[in-house]
Amino acid sequence: MQLELSRVVQGRSRLGVLKGLGRTGQHSLEVPGCLLYTHFGTVPHLTQDTLHTLRNLPSVTQVTLAEHQEVLEEFKDGFRKFAGLHDTVVYCSLHDPATLCPTGYTTNKTVSVWGSGGRIELTVAKFMALQKTVQPDWYQSMADGETWQNSTSRKRVRKSVDRTLAHLDECLLVHQKSQELDGVEVFGVVEGGDILEERVRSARETAKRPVAGFCLDGLQTASMDQRLRTQLITAVNKELPEDKPRLLQGVGRPDEVLACVEAGVDLFESFFPFQVTERGCALCFSFDISPDPERAGRAPPEGVAKNLNHDDQTQMTSFEINLKDKRYQDDFRPLVEGCGCYCCKNHQRAYLHHLLVTNELLARVLLMIHNTSHYHGFFSALREALAKDKLDLLKTRVLRTQGVVVLTCFCLTFPF
Repeated sequence: MQLELSRVVQGRSRLGVLKGLGRTGQHSLEVPGCLLYTHFGTVPHLTQDTLHTLRNLPSVTQVTLAEHQEVLEEFKDGFRKFAGLHDTVVYCSLHDPATLCPTGYTTNKTVSVWGSGGRIELTVAKFMALQKTVQPDWYQSMADGETWQNSTSRKRVRKSVDRTLAHLDECLLVHQKSQELDGVEVFGVVEGGDILEERVRSARETAKRPVAGFCLDGLQTASMDQRLRTQLITAVNKELPEDKPRLLQGVGRPDEVLACVEAGVDLFESFFPFQVTERGCALCFSFDISPDPERAGRAPPEGVAKNLNHDDQTQMTSFEINLKDKRYQDDFRPLVEGCGCYCCKNHQRAYLHHLLVTNELLARVLLMIHNTSHYHGFFSALREALAKDKLDLLKTRVLRTQGVVVLTCFCLTFPF
């Protein structure tokens, strides 16, 4: 795995390609970019055939598999063959980024992950046995990530950093002795809660270990405001080598992605389209950096966006429209004008509204097609904006869209 940077914009935003991915080294991933979010190797609601009708899909598939360890051990031939995955790089993460995990279950020797059957307690030995069974192309090290809440004490945060470094050392020791993991890459995890000194210590010590890249944990949406998140990421990245990728966990909202890219983040998890789909919503924010002002749309009134609270990940954001709303029952436009996805080319908002209110399974299939396409299109536009010195224009488009939707919601609640 090798990160080749082609540009660094304003000293932080990084544009490049992550090369040499996979056991054969034939895959690559453009940065800034995102991983392909899946449930047990499958993008929710989509078959593999349907998924691959979409463009701009990343070459790395993210899986979270602790609850399936027993069946994979019985199968013996690795997760890629078990799930029928072809021509993709498999990254195994510790937690599902779309689900917040309960806290209070971590010990000095174990961490807990949560699946459909409840809590699963992992020791380093069990965690590494899972990696040998899954046979991924890269995985994150085991970590104590229970310090994302802003009420966490300094003592608990320090303990989290110490435990995570100890887990990493144990994982690396097992990894280096394991023939099954030959050629597999390890990402070290940077913890530290909201305490700058602990973040810096975690980054500095993790960078001393032989890891291929870094996972920045505990900075997810709802854990802290963006200003503090940017400050911590900027400080952490000063301690990390320039030639290794930085994956930010738990952040997927477009405005936060833009801010974190400006702070030097390379990779993100693409769980946000799934969350939007589960709400019965469609992504509609603009990322068009065309110079044509008619295509770009008009700017919203100043100060409208500040009325919206984005802290709860389960609530609708200003980057989407709620198709269950009655106003869409006779709206015969596509979800997004000009979108080339199957849903927008063949169906109208009114049809999606009908499918949702009648609880048809097809509703979330079509929504997931659109939301996945739209989100990955946003990352393509982000890379283009960095390449063409148009990042400020892209930010204006994305945040302008935010303001328009906020105004609509406000008018519905408080009619003039």
